[in-house]
Amino acid sequence: MDFNTKNTLLEALGIEIISVTEEEVVATMPVDHRTHQPFGLLHGGASVALAETVASIGAFNSIDQESEACVGLEINANHIRGKKAGIVTAYAKPAHRGKTTMVWEVKILDEENELICLSRCTMAILQRKGK
Repeated sequence: MDFNTKNTLLEALGIEIISVTEEEVVATMPVDHRTHQPFGLLHGGASVALAETVASIGAFNSIDQESEACVGLEINANHIRGKKAGIVTAYAKPAHRGKTTMVWEVKILDEENELICLSRCTMAILQRKGK
């Protein structure tokens, strides 16, 4: 699956899609000046953006892209541990795949496999008009 990330939030935050399968989406994001909050730690909003990115890609990969679309409906995130520098990796797995909604669980880990953020994203599955 190829994505155009130019001039998107993914490009601005340095998010890179590593792999996309039916059962998991993996992406990385640097912890640097682009993703820091004013106190020098990984911004919780950057973690949420990463989590919604992998959940959205997973949902998009699971739908009929000709007749359906998917959009974020709800996201929550528990910020477990701070991170000052390095790389974090998001792992998204489907918890529920329904006809009108999907729920994706996302774990964001650092280089030592320490849990940085735990998120759950609900995606709405919509029918494209005229399809």
